[in-house]
Amino acid sequence: MRRNRFHGLTISINRTSLRKIAVSIIVGMMAVFIFTGMLTSMDPGYGMASSTVHSWTTQMKGENLVYLMGMENKYFQQALPENSKPPNISSIAFELTTSINPDDPRSLLGRELPGFALFDGNIVVAGEGSDYTNMPIESAPPMEVLMAEREAATTSFEKLDKPKDQQTQPKMTTGDKKVVHIIHTHTREAFLPELKGVKSIDDAWHSEVNISLVGERLGQSLQSQGIGTDVDKTDIQSVLNEREWKYHQSYDASREIVKEAMAGNDQLEFFFDLHRDSLLKDKTTVTINGEHYARIYFVIGRDNRNKDHNLKLAKDLHHRLEKKYPGLSRGVVEMGGIGRDGVYNQDLSNNSILIEFGGVENSVEEAFRSADAFAEVFGEFYWEQAKVSTD
Repeated sequence: MRRNRFHGLTISINRTSLRKIAVSIIVGMMAVFIFTGMLTSMDPGYGMASSTVHSWTTQMKGENLVYLMGMENKYFQQALPENSKPPNISSIAFELTTSINPDDPRSLLGRELPGFALFDGNIVVAGEGSDYTNMPIESAPPMEVLMAEREAATTSFEKLDKPKDQQTQPKMTTGDKKVVHIIHTHTREAFLPELKGVKSIDDAWHSEVNISLVGERLGQSLQSQGIGTDVDKTDIQSVLNEREWKYHQSYDASREIVKEAMAGNDQLEFFFDLHRDSLLKDKTTVTINGEHYARIYFVIGRDNRNKDHNLKLAKDLHHRLEKKYPGLSRGVVEMGGIGRDGVYNQDLSNNSILIEFGGVENSVEEAFRSADAFAEVFGEFYWEQAKVSTD
């Protein structure tokens, strides 16, 4: 009798457990489907985007990483400064659940104000007067505006002063070897003072008198420093028009050109993509020794795999410019997120930088001065590196 009751009791418990397991599985599956449905039906701007996760992992402070490692091994915490504080877990959790960074109001306002997200970026090194209100602006004009033919002024750029060192033979040279490649992804970015009768910055586009002139001048200046340079002047916007591509696909078109250049010359080491900013002259001009220069801004795509290497190069060049031409560099900025490319083809090389030369109200002559100054500083950098590599 006892054995039967015990046996019956055992069967009853097993049946109850099976029911609980079955119910748990069903409820769990329903929860997964409901949660998945919520994620897929949610506005993309309010979800936890992969770019947000990438931002956390790539911009995590080294100090916080040491703290996390120190939670497992106290020895690591001995390397922390005396005044260091542990990471704020509540802020991290809040950002994780809301995609809002409490220390950066742009993460909230960018969703609510049209166009505000275009200012999303991170100033790595701030030059004189640089802040989040005057970061580089990428304008995307309609194709009919971009391709419109405009009359250029009668300025003869050939008559402008040649690069200072062009008259003398450089002490060192790469010979026939081309080591620098220059391209202009937004080729038709022009300068208002050079366009006859054009007053609006929205119309500052030209098929010939544009940023590619600055690239050509930079190439000449680098050659005068003994640095072999290949300047590509392909009209990217004409390529877009022929293929019926959108303006934001400019980097797809220029990528083909860069890859072709790399395939045809494995000695290329540095890649510069030259642009003209849309900001006005008071933000993009500096006076040095009585002459006006178009200020330079170094832009790094924060979503490219070579970001750390490219940042190192940009910061080095910024500091060198500041030392020799104070105020010429506006600084170094990382760009990415909504409305931005975030890569700028910089994943193709460890030594790739997008460089803004002046703004829409600068003259070509002012940009030429900046190109000469940059070439001078880069020349010093290049030959220092060459000397180190041969020692």
